[in-house]
Amino acid sequence: MAKITIIGAGGFGICLAITAFRNGHDVTVWDNAEQIVAEILRDGENKTKLPGVKIPKEIAFTTDPSCITGSVFVVFVVPSRVMRIAARSVQDYVTPETILINASKGLEEKSFLTMSQVIQSVYPNNFVGVITGPSHAEEVGRGVPTSVVAASNSEATAIAISDAFSSQTLRIYLNSDPIGCEIGGALKNIIALAAGVCDGLQCGDNTKAALMTRGIHEITKLGVKMGGKSETFGGLSGVGDLIVTCCSMHSRNRRAGILIGQRVSPKVAVEQVGTVEGYYCCHAAWELAQKYDVSMPITEQLYHVLFDGAPVEQSIQNLMCRPKKKEYEAF
Repeated sequence: MAKITIIGAGGFGICLAITAFRNGHDVTVWDNAEQIVAEILRDGENKTKLPGVKIPKEIAFTTDPSCITGSVFVVFVVPSRVMRIAARSVQDYVTPETILINASKGLEEKSFLTMSQVIQSVYPNNFVGVITGPSHAEEVGRGVPTSVVAASNSEATAIAISDAFSSQTLRIYLNSDPIGCEIGGALKNIIALAAGVCDGLQCGDNTKAALMTRGIHEITKLGVKMGGKSETFGGLSGVGDLIVTCCSMHSRNRRAGILIGQRVSPKVAVEQVGTVEGYYCCHAAWELAQKYDVSMPITEQLYHVLFDGAPVEQSIQNLMCRPKKKEYEAF
């Protein structure tokens, strides 16, 4: 039995807490929002983020960061915008022996670091791993069969993560490419947001199939330039995560995109839906495309819709009327 602390009492954090508890571990969930912790302790569930999923009473919830003391694993499951703040806020209680895990998706603004890179920059002497893949919390919490990856530069770390969190309903594959896995998990949100726009415009299945296929092409091109392995993007953290996020109404990115396609302004759509990682990641990806000299036409057109007020219909036409080219070109 290991002591495990989950940072963040949102939907996926609670899912991982329940999974670890059922595997026989001593689990605590820490969140700095007193109201959220109080409501969970009162209701026995997170009625906002994961309604209907009952949390075992043995899982502790607290706002006291000292709960991390002695943890074998600390899992960060917070929005990308506050990852560095969350990592720094518990520094007094993390030792060099603690295995740190990122289970969030996104890129840090301005630095454009992946979430595990953010954590590693705060804890340069710790082993860091990633849990990522097609895993809506709403389904993981109900025990729907799900497969994800545990990725790390250290094989032993990836194995330890897999051993701690694998279950009969959560199958975890090992992966040695954390950067590629996180780039796939972050950038697929951009394509899912665009897929939602197409749904809001009532485009058809043909449109979404084209968007997803060319979307993973864009993601792979940039991901490889940033150090990821091309085969990673054909796996669970690439095309797998892309499929589930583009096609499900559990996806906040898709839901926000639908509103934008229905002529709701991007800013208002994001405010209505909540955390929409694709909105923030689109800006980062566009900047990275310039830095690495990678053509990312879908990302470019969505960027203009989100931040320059470009009409969505015109952006689709811009994509459809690009100069003819080969489907595959050398990266």
